[in-house]
Amino acid sequence: MLGLELEDARAIAVRIDDRGEVQARAVVEAGGDLASAARQAIAEAAAGGGEAREIGIAAPVPEAPAVAAAVAALTPETGGAAPRQGVVSSGTAAAVAEAWIGAARGVHDVVFFACADHTIGGLVRGGAAVTGARGHAGSVAWLALNPVEREDYRKVGCLEAEVAAAGIVRRLVWRVKAGDRSRVADAVNGDFAAITVRHVLDAARERDGVSISVIRDTAKYLGMAAANLVVVTDPEMLVLGGIMASASDLLLDPLRTEIARRLPKPTFEALKIRTATLGEEAAAIGAARLASAALR
Repeated sequence: MLGLELEDARAIAVRIDDRGEVQARAVVEAGGDLASAARQAIAEAAAGGGEAREIGIAAPVPEAPAVAAAVAALTPETGGAAPRQGVVSSGTAAAVAEAWIGAARGVHDVVFFACADHTIGGLVRGGAAVTGARGHAGSVAWLALNPVEREDYRKVGCLEAEVAAAGIVRRLVWRVKAGDRSRVADAVNGDFAAITVRHVLDAARERDGVSISVIRDTAKYLGMAAANLVVVTDPEMLVLGGIMASASDLLLDPLRTEIARRLPKPTFEALKIRTATLGEEAAAIGAARLASAALR
């Protein structure tokens, strides 16, 4: 089984067996050409695994033009594989993977929620993926958590504008430009364009006050969003991915506190919260799983 995730600047492909174990993986930087990266990643992951006729594909923004172009380039002549079905959201695919072999193995009602370059979500209900009437279920980036209207909210959604990597960096830069002192600015010699979310996370671990404040605000947004997802879907388990997993030392406790504040006590006490275990391969694994299920 082959799975592919098409991100903004790279393609991640995996070949898995029927137990979900990764037999081969490939990560190819796009360099401005996502279609070529997709073809190369699939060819590398498929090599040595026999003929692969179909692949499952996921993307954080399935309707992006670059994604459409990359999918169109995946013909049977390119690595022997062609898309089995339409592109699913990365959140849906990751939810399927985590419920299959990850943090929520064996759990039938799961909400997956992750924050990285994009903010994604997915829902498994009764062991099956819930995609919605138009495939947009789990589009958590568009959760409206601020009554203020801003142009970036209308472009990428309120939640994503605040808590995805670019939003976290933007909020720190605003604080520095307003006069607050942060070691992050010193680390990049004042070149704000060089700041990444990793700078902010590392500085927070080193007790940089501005970075701690930015991460605290990030946790508040993420906790509100997670509580909204839980109260709407009533899952058995909430799985947190992206920086909520990789930086759980900074985010998990304040997230739990915020979620508890926003939910009825019985709901919170019954909820299982876990961090994702499949990392950056989750969406590709889930896409392969979904493509395999479609064959049956």
